[in-house]
Amino acid sequence: MGKGEKYADLAGVLLDKLGGASNVAGSAHCMTRLRVSPIDRSKVNMDEIKKTEGVLGVIEEETIQIVLGPGVVNKVYAEFEKLLASSGNFNLKETASKNKSEIDRKNAKPFKLFLRRIASIFIPLIPALVASGLITGITKAVVQAGWLAGDSQLAIILTVIGSGLFAYLGILVGTNAAKEYGGSPALGALAGILVINPAVGDISLFGENLLPGRGGLIGVLFAAIFIAFVEKRVRKFIPQSLDIILTPTIALLITGIVTYIVFMPVGGFLSDTITTGLLNVLDIGGVVAGFVLGATFLPLVITGLHQGLTPVHLELINAIGDDPLLPILAMGGAGQVGAAFAIYFKTKKASLKRAIGGGLPSGMLGIGEPLIFGVTLPLGRPFLTACLGAGVGGAFQAHFGIATTAIGVSGLPLTFLVHPNQIVLFLAGLFLSYVAGFIFTYLFGFKDEMAVEFK
Repeated sequence: MGKGEKYADLAGVLLDKLGGASNVAGSAHCMTRLRVSPIDRSKVNMDEIKKTEGVLGVIEEETIQIVLGPGVVNKVYAEFEKLLASSGNFNLKETASKNKSEIDRKNAKPFKLFLRRIASIFIPLIPALVASGLITGITKAVVQAGWLAGDSQLAIILTVIGSGLFAYLGILVGTNAAKEYGGSPALGALAGILVINPAVGDISLFGENLLPGRGGLIGVLFAAIFIAFVEKRVRKFIPQSLDIILTPTIALLITGIVTYIVFMPVGGFLSDTITTGLLNVLDIGGVVAGFVLGATFLPLVITGLHQGLTPVHLELINAIGDDPLLPILAMGGAGQVGAAFAIYFKTKKASLKRAIGGGLPSGMLGIGEPLIFGVTLPLGRPFLTACLGAGVGGAFQAHFGIATTAIGVSGLPLTFLVHPNQIVLFLAGLFLSYVAGFIFTYLFGFKDEMAVEFK
């Protein structure tokens, strides 16, 4: 069987166990998970989905998140979409509204839904952030090492390629935020431009000139969500024949005024509060804070809420020029890798060794979900010992103040994003997490009798 047929077969099996195309309101995917919104959850055979070969785990939230792993999920998603499109039963508008009131009732948790919406805004940007961050980080490392002159044309070209996203990130965030809240993406982009436009510096309010970019991505989110809200409200009162002219114009004018008077100052205050608060936690808490943050990151990954931290990382970089939080949280994946190695060397079960062998390369490259959902979480105790190993590495990173200049996937690739003079220390902390996760798991976390699901 070819790989294409394998992905198509898996998509078909999953669709069948999800209750068929008529039970799917919508689908999407991130780096490792197929996200499906079912109409009637009683038609979903969750137990069978979990047992399906190729499925590493399942998370039940407002969407059903099926963990398939990097490089697999996008191919299965493509086949899944083909099956939905070819089914005469699939009607997005009809199925999406069928049980809307029940779905809303079950998931009426404002803070959780807010974090998931923030994640939905930033998840599509991750490939661009990773690519730009790696190009920028590698270029800085090569220049710092003296292998390339900083004023050479090649260095300048690479710097321009890598840094462009971060200069105009507000536009992409605004686009996604407006779309997420039911507005026009183009107006969301304009909301981002309102904040980052260099001409903002010519505006003087209350005796002071505005600072372009003040409020950062928090200000952009406020402006983009607000412009979507205004657009929808204004449209209700505008004749259809004049909608294309008046609605966006009124929405932009109102949003522009409110942005410069309210959103940029408030966003700036919140940005300063968040960054100052986190820096104080790390300065005062030191290794203890690093241990707690590193050890508690994996539980966030399980829920998918870790994506909601993306704007925090970006605000730190925007405010102080680097991000001391990301290296600490990255130790979560390292502790997981160490735990997986311990299980691999201790178990006699061939299927468990195969599962670990398949997930370790991704785990070392910063994508830990295959190991989490395929190995440590089903076994139970190894997940906890992996968290302890992550805490040890997090304490190390906090003690030495390791920081990144951009954001990207964790694990070994993050080496290129830390300050060049901190690369050796970062790798030492990463290796320490591997070792701590291995020792905790080997001594206290795993016995072969736990692996009842593996043969």
